[in-house]
Amino acid sequence: MKTQGQKLLLLIAFLAFIAGYSQVKISGKVTFKGKGINEINVTLKDTYDGATTDVQGNFSFETSEKGNHILTFTHPKYQDVEKPVIIENQDVSVNAELKEQISEIDAVVVSAGSIEASDKKRATALLTPIDIYTTAGADGQISSALNYLPGVQKVGETEGLFIRGGTGTESKIFMDGSLINNYFSNSVPGIAGRDRFNTSLFKGNIFSSGGYSALYGQALSGALMLESVDLPDQSSYDFGISPIFLSAGFQKLGADKNHSYGATLGYSLLSLMQKVFNFNTDFIDAPQGLNGDFNFRIKTKSGGFIKYYGMYDSNKMGVKTESLEPEYDFALVRLKGRNTYHNLSFKQKFGKYLLNAGTSYSYNRSDLNFSTETNNTESGSSELLTDGNYINFKAVLERKINKISAVRAGFELNNTSEKLNFGNVQKNYKDLISAAFAETDLGFSNALSAKIGVRAETSSYLGKSNIAPRFALAYRLAKDWTTSFAYGLFYQNPESKYINWPADLDFQKSQHYIFQVQRASDGRSLRFEAFYKKYDQLIKTFNITPDKEQNQQVQTALNNDGYGYAKGLELFWRDKKTFENIDYWISYSFLDSKRDFINYPVSLKPNFASAHTLSAVAKRFIPEWKLGVNLSYTYSKGRPYYDIATKTENSNAVNYIRNEGRLKDYNALNISFNYLPNLGKKDARAFTVLVLSVSNVLGSKNVYGYNFSLDGSRSSSVVPPVNTFVFIGAFISFGVDKTQDAINNNL
Repeated sequence: MKTQGQKLLLLIAFLAFIAGYSQVKISGKVTFKGKGINEINVTLKDTYDGATTDVQGNFSFETSEKGNHILTFTHPKYQDVEKPVIIENQDVSVNAELKEQISEIDAVVVSAGSIEASDKKRATALLTPIDIYTTAGADGQISSALNYLPGVQKVGETEGLFIRGGTGTESKIFMDGSLINNYFSNSVPGIAGRDRFNTSLFKGNIFSSGGYSALYGQALSGALMLESVDLPDQSSYDFGISPIFLSAGFQKLGADKNHSYGATLGYSLLSLMQKVFNFNTDFIDAPQGLNGDFNFRIKTKSGGFIKYYGMYDSNKMGVKTESLEPEYDFALVRLKGRNTYHNLSFKQKFGKYLLNAGTSYSYNRSDLNFSTETNNTESGSSELLTDGNYINFKAVLERKINKISAVRAGFELNNTSEKLNFGNVQKNYKDLISAAFAETDLGFSNALSAKIGVRAETSSYLGKSNIAPRFALAYRLAKDWTTSFAYGLFYQNPESKYINWPADLDFQKSQHYIFQVQRASDGRSLRFEAFYKKYDQLIKTFNITPDKEQNQQVQTALNNDGYGYAKGLELFWRDKKTFENIDYWISYSFLDSKRDFINYPVSLKPNFASAHTLSAVAKRFIPEWKLGVNLSYTYSKGRPYYDIATKTENSNAVNYIRNEGRLKDYNALNISFNYLPNLGKKDARAFTVLVLSVSNVLGSKNVYGYNFSLDGSRSSSVVPPVNTFVFIGAFISFGVDKTQDAINNNL
C-alpha cells in the first residue's frame, strides 16, 4: 500500500510538472513615441489568453498554445497592431510601438448636442447594443434606453422621443441615412407603441438632442441616426424563448466572406402574463404580434458595401375601460395593425470621393374600432382607418480635404401618401419634400474645428420652401477638456394627422443654441450642456366632430400662429474605472418650457415636459458567478395636465382650460440579471444567456395623465398597463461566442 501511495504521489507530481512545463510566458512592452502606455489590450488572436499593459507599458501572460500565432495590440486611441509569434517551449518577448488615431482622437470633434456610439475609435462612444440590452428597464429597446440620457423626457402614455421640450413627433429616426417612417408599432390611445426594430441589427448610433447635421431634416427637436451592422464574423443561429415570445433567426456568412444573408421570425402573446400579474389595463384581446425580417449584405471587390433589410409585422389588441359618460358602462377600443419596411443602402469610394446612397419604403395600416358597452351589450361602433405609403431616397457625396477636414453635399426626396377615414372625415394627403444640403468639416488645428452646413427644402403640399443654416464650433481647452457651441435653424411640416380641412399652412420652425463642456478620459466622461430653443409658426388647431354618435372629436389645423421656447441645463457622468467590474452613469436634466400650440388657449408648460429628470444606471459583472447585475432608476418631477374644452363667445369658438393640475412625481427602480452558463467553456457549441428582469421593482403607482368626460365632471387616470412586470427568458446562439463581451463587462 505504501509503494502504491508513493507511485501515486510521483504520478501526480509528474503531471503537475508537465502541466507547468507546457505553459509558455509571453511578455513585452508597448510604447507610444518611446513612452510606455497603459491599458492596452494584448491578446493571442482566436484564444482567450492575453493581458493588459501596466502604467509602464509592460505586459505578461502564460499560454498553453503552440505553433504560429498572431499577437494583437488594441486600444480605441491607437491604431490596431498585429505581430506574428512562434510559440514553442521557450518564453517569448514581443515589443510594440503604436500609432495614435490622429483623425479621431487628436483633432477635437464637434459634439454639442450629440452623443455617438458607432465607430469604436470615437472618444464620445456611449450606448452600444450591448449597453442597451443590459440597461435594466429598457426592455432591449433603443428608444427606452435613450430615456436614461439627459434631454429625453420620460413619457409613458405614447411612443416617441420627447427631447428638450419637443413632442415625440418632433424627433426623427434614420437607418443608414434613410428616414424610418413608423419606427414604433401601432397602438391604442394611452399605451405606447414599442420599437419595431431589433437592437442587434445596429452596430451603433448617433443621438442628437439638438443642433444636428444639415444631412437630416424635418425634425424640430432631435435626430437618432442608426448604423446597421456590416458582415457578421461568422455564421450563427439564434433562438429566444420566454413566456411572452418565441423567436428564431440565422445569419449565414458566405465562404468568400464578402457576403451574408439572414432572417428572423418572432411571435409574441401577452395572455399568459395577464393570468400571472394584476394588470391595470383590461385587455379584452391580449396584445399579440407576428414579425419577420430578411437581410443581405455584399462587400464589393473595391471595398464598398450594399446592404438590404426588409421586415413585416402585424399586431392587434383590445382594451376595455370604464366609460366616463353616464349613459354607457364601458368604452372599448380594438386595434389591428400591419407594417412593412424596406431599406437598401450603397456605399462606395470612387477615387477621392465617397458615395453614400440609400432608399427606404414603408407601408403602415392602423385600424382602430371604437364602441361602447351597456348591460353587457356592445353598440355604437365607429372606425378610424389610416394607411400610408412612404418613400425616401437620399444620396450624399463626400470628399476628404485632409485627415480632419471634409466636404459633403447631396439631396433627399421624401414622398408621403396617406388615407384616413373617420366618420365624415375622409382625406387623401400627399406631399413630396425635396431637399438639397451641403456641409463641411473644417479642422483648423488639433485644438480647433468647425462644422458649417445649410439645408434647403420644398414641400409640394405647402407650396413653400425654406433655407436652414447650421453652424458648430469646437475648441480643446486642455488635454481632456473640450467645449462646443452649436446653432441651427430647423423646419418641419405640420403633422398630417392635423390636416383634415383646407388651411393656408407653413413650415413649423425652431432655432437651437447649445453650449457644451466635456471632459473625456480613459474610462470616464463628464458632459455639461446648456441650451435654448425658440419655436415659431407652430400649428394651432380647432375641434371638429366627425362622429356625432360617439361624440368623438379630432383636432384640425387652423394656422401657424403658435410659438414657444425651451431652455435648460443637462449633466451627464459615466464611469467605468473607479470601481472594479462596475460601469455606471448618472444624468440630470432641468427643463423650462412653454408653448402656445395645437388647442392651448394660452402659452402653457407642455403636458409632456417635466422640470427635473434624474436617471442612474449601474452594471456589474461578476466573473466567478458568471452573472451580470444591472440596476436603473428614474425620477421626474410631476408633469402638468390640462382638460381643454371649447365654448362660444360672441359667435366665436374659444378654447379654455376646464381642469388642470400637476401629476405626482414619477419614480421607477428596475433590476435585471444576466447569467452565462457557458462562460469559460471554449468548446461550448452553444452560447446561452438567461435573463431575469423586474421593471418598477418597488411597485410605484405612476400616473401618466388624465382623461375627462365630455362635460369635464368626471375623470380617469392614465396609468401603465401593469405597475411591476417580470420578464424571464433564454437566448441561445450557435456559432457566436460572446464570452469576451461578458469578460469586458458588456453583458
